[in-house]
Amino acid sequence: MNITVNGKTIETDRAGFLKNLYDWNDEVGDMLVKEYEKSGLRPIDDTSLGLVDYFREYYEENHTHPTMNVLVNTLGKHQKKHFSDTYAYKKFLYELFPNGPVQTLCQLAGLPDPGVENQS
Repeated sequence: MNITVNGKTIETDRAGFLKNLYDWNDEVGDMLVKEYEKSGLRPIDDTSLGLVDYFREYYEENHTHPTMNVLVNTLGKHQKKHFSDTYAYKKFLYELFPNGPVQTLCQLAGLPDPGVENQS
């Protein structure tokens, strides 16, 4: 599957991950969100977009994506009044992204496929 953005064809793999990390820009990100929303899953909101930005920044700094444990233990702890424990934050993330938060966020952020081992 490929996507077309502003007349340019962007290559993706079968799962919808960009083949070239450097093809991602805001317009490509918008198209990935539209493709995701076409699947009938929960629409992407500002919280979800903030998580996409977090994944892009984390990847740029660390040359890898955050794992679920990193995500829960960093962002979840910043939301103390809403998420008193890591289980509650993980549950919240799965409500946002039922097909797997790390997998979905990597896809929307234009990052490489993290594989299924990072979902738990």
